Amino acid sequence: MRLLLALMWVLHWLPLPLLGRLGHGVGDLLFLLMRERRHITLTNLALCLPERSARERRRIARDHFRGYARSVLERAILWWAPESRLRRLIRIDPPVPTELAASRPTIYLCPHFVCLEMAGVAISMAGPACSIYSRQRNKTFDEALRRGRLRFTSEGSNLIPRAAGIKPIIRAMRSGRPFLMLPDMDFGRKESIFVPFFGVPAATLTAPARLALATDGQVIPVVTRFLPDFRGWRVTFYPPWENYPGDDIERATRRMNAFIEDRILEAPAEYFWSHKRFKTRPEGMGSPYQSR
Repeated sequence: MRLLLALMWVLHWLPLPLLGRLGHGVGDLLFLLMRERRHITLTNLALCLPERSARERRRIARDHFRGYARSVLERAILWWAPESRLRRLIRIDPPVPTELAASRPTIYLCPHFVCLEMAGVAISMAGPACSIYSRQRNKTFDEALRRGRLRFTSEGSNLIPRAAGIKPIIRAMRSGRPFLMLPDMDFGRKESIFVPFFGVPAATLTAPARLALATDGQVIPVVTRFLPDFRGWRVTFYPPWENYPGDDIERATRRMNAFIEDRILEAPAEYFWSHKRFKTRPEGMGSPYQSR
């Protein structure tokens, strides 16, 4: 792992177009070699985008592997490049709404697009924030990941262990630290309900709605994208959702999924399709990931 981190440190000196193209090459190789992840990706695309041809879905899957590999290599820039370089490469549109976030408890809702790490960097360079952190098995990588994510944090920013539960998050939000939340992975039945995701029942966290309700907070979506021609990344902040969550948690959760679906359709290859989004199924429904 130390050797791998040393290699990543070397990569951060490369021009972004060269590093991005290298990532595309690695992604092409992974698409060929990682049969299980390729199967998961193609299964998700068949479930969510059935109107696309099999050939088009395969192209999206290949481009997803390219984007994911590219995002991993480009993490070297996030961890070691000077702040001045990051500010040139990350286009924030509109600017991080720090004053709005300071006005009341805030959730920055960040769906799983492959370059979502850019959102954390953009937010942490602008002011204090907090997010959930899962400890990594390898201690060396765990230390590097924590140091990378905290390098621009202002005083009062922190990473909250996932096992700590919701109370530290509520305390942080009430103390003025917005919470960067990744809401769209399958964490099982606990604290989830089945709502449609592209028309398919998906175990979806109700935590964004419940947390907004518990803190009288606001939800500000933030979405990350690659800029064309390897010019960097775009971080887009959307207006706070009005009347959210309301008095119906299920309806609020459906609203969240619908928002994510719309953003996916704008750049389908950049969504994190290689995750088993439909691993947890309603009673009587088998896994869609069984190899045929």
